[in-house]
Amino acid sequence: MTTHAWLLAVLLLPLAANARDCAPLVKDGWIRLLPGGMPMQAGFGRIENRCAMPATIVSASSPAYASVELHESKRVDGVNRMREVPELRIAPDGAAVLQPGGLHLMLIKPNATLKPGSRVAIEFTLKDGRKLLGEFELRKPAP
Repeated sequence: MTTHAWLLAVLLLPLAANARDCAPLVKDGWIRLLPGGMPMQAGFGRIENRCAMPATIVSASSPAYASVELHESKRVDGVNRMREVPELRIAPDGAAVLQPGGLHLMLIKPNATLKPGSRVAIEFTLKDGRKLLGEFELRKPAP
């Protein structure tokens, strides 16, 4: 290895380590409780990726629910349709916005009675195997 190549490798190594250590951040997470103890709820918020590399979320889970899925609602030919999203890619310095009528979490079968104001942890798994933890506040349904 030449001196220049070795020097370049030494200089870039910390950048590669920092890129691996950088992880997206879950912000403003909330869950809409539905009336009547419905077995499905929806989660919303913002997942920011302030890293230099893209991040891809491949799954989510929570001890508070039997299952957590990433879904997307779209209007197709005048009809609202919802589908499961197999993965969510977030560009460098980008964000994924989970909101009513768009991308959102489907939270299936709560394991206990959940009350407005309490908080639930949701763990996201990234494609590279790392975990990302988010906190979501439970909110009453809108009147």
